[in-house]
Amino acid sequence: MFGSMCRSNSRSPKKPIAPPWCNSIKPSSTNCCRICRNAWNTEHAMKPALTLFTALLLASVPTMRAADADSSTKPNIVIVLTDDQGIMDTSVPFLTDEAGKPKRHPLNEFHHTPNMERLAAQGIRFNNFYAMSVCSPTRVALMTGQNSARHHVTNWIHPLTNNAGAQGPPNWNWNGLTKEDVTLPRLLKKAGYRTIEVGKGHFGPYGSEGGDPRNLGFDINIAGWAWGSPATYYGEKNYGNAGGAANPLHRAGKGSRSAVPGLQKYHGTPTHLTEALTLEANEQITDAVHAHQPFFLYLSHYAAHSADNHQFETDPRFAKNYNKWELTPVGHTWMETDARSFATLVEGVDKSLGDVLDHLDRLGIAENTLVLFLGDNGSGSPWGGATEVASASPLRGKKGTNYEGGVRVPFIAAWAKPNTSNPNQRRQPIAAGTIQSQLAAIYDLFPTILALAGGDAPAAHVMDGQPLDTLLAGRPDPGHNETFLLHYPHATGRTIYCTSYREGDWKVIYHYFPSIVSDGGHYQLFNLRDDLSEQRNLATREPERLRRIMQSLITALETQGAQYPVGQDGKTPESPKLP
Repeated sequence: MFGSMCRSNSRSPKKPIAPPWCNSIKPSSTNCCRICRNAWNTEHAMKPALTLFTALLLASVPTMRAADADSSTKPNIVIVLTDDQGIMDTSVPFLTDEAGKPKRHPLNEFHHTPNMERLAAQGIRFNNFYAMSVCSPTRVALMTGQNSARHHVTNWIHPLTNNAGAQGPPNWNWNGLTKEDVTLPRLLKKAGYRTIEVGKGHFGPYGSEGGDPRNLGFDINIAGWAWGSPATYYGEKNYGNAGGAANPLHRAGKGSRSAVPGLQKYHGTPTHLTEALTLEANEQITDAVHAHQPFFLYLSHYAAHSADNHQFETDPRFAKNYNKWELTPVGHTWMETDARSFATLVEGVDKSLGDVLDHLDRLGIAENTLVLFLGDNGSGSPWGGATEVASASPLRGKKGTNYEGGVRVPFIAAWAKPNTSNPNQRRQPIAAGTIQSQLAAIYDLFPTILALAGGDAPAAHVMDGQPLDTLLAGRPDPGHNETFLLHYPHATGRTIYCTSYREGDWKVIYHYFPSIVSDGGHYQLFNLRDDLSEQRNLATREPERLRRIMQSLITALETQGAQYPVGQDGKTPESPKLP
């Protein structure tokens, strides 16, 4: 495993001195990191004394073969969730032309994500896949199969302070998930899975039950807790910890309060946070395989979120890939620097995906492992204003807005190694190298995974999600819901108290308190087929259509028991009004 820490994801990688994960040849002092060299020195100093013992030990342990994995009736499931990576933050073209063919845009040329390309080539990608506009609502939707309007985690969860906002619903679910909630890992654990959380949690505030993923059904939690952004990505800075502290809030004044816990063995080393999480994830995969237990891995990266100081910290492994670009389209040097740094963080996550795929293959379990790669909300890229066509161009908006650039995310599903003779792949075929344009959403993963794993949700648990089995096979599904409701009854620097509803090609955004952003009115109506960039507000031109879609929006909110912003008195709910 040591060689993985030295692997490059650059456009022109150097030929490695030894194969990845091989420690039989002494690492190069120039091509390998200090951890790799020290590990080699330690292990090989002991090797002569251990050789006989190791041989005897291995002789008594059954060999793990690919056939062993195929004999299992349950597939392994890996979710790789990225933070703030929108649908355009990749070299994989998700959007299509009028003929339905992939269409590349400038941002696809800027980013370099070869392992996303690799996964997309062997699987299916969705170009109308939706998440909530900020992180915690999406994560809770994934864990519960419910829209945020129903589970009431409608804003990102501040770890220390209730951030409902001045006119946000006072009783919104700031506490997040609890031990009593029906969650995907809890149900998979009941179905015989080893459930593993590695990386960002953000399911509840500090000190709450949701602040510890182990309370939600995960057997193992590594580096996941209440905070959503890391103090720093750098191992040299101990990921923000001081004195080797594992929990920064217990060491007031001795480290950042947002320091990432649980990775002490990488402190003081040049191990980027994304790499450390990947190494930990692969180690957990190995342990599950040796235990002959199917596993659910939730690898939730902190990247490409800015560090807690609101700066994008460059992943130095990939900085050279973006030096050639002439940026600053609006003349801001800080924006140019941050855009390059953001891109390196995205590429770091891409390398992580490739490392996991390679590890699954080496262990002989790739054919029996389903990999789902997706983002948690729209782009967090620094380009342009929040509601402009910039950071997610040609889509409008970014993370934290109800425009398409804030809610459309990359989603790729693939078997880690396609093989149509594998029983689980016959049960759930995935169309290779195809684009699925039918609408789907984050909460659809809950019933999809549960069905494939042979798990059951309690009859009383209401789900908004629907299985994606037909869509994953590359076929249309007339029975799948063609609507998406996004309810954000809070205010941020990007969005102020609004609800959006997509129905087919049409989308309405209702603004509870009109502003400049809403053209001074309550309603914005867009035809996404003709106006993907949401530039032409048709609310006044299509009054009947507006009224009909607004009625659907109101009905959806009422059905899901949504909470509303409140008036100036801080108490009276402000429900949407029909035009």
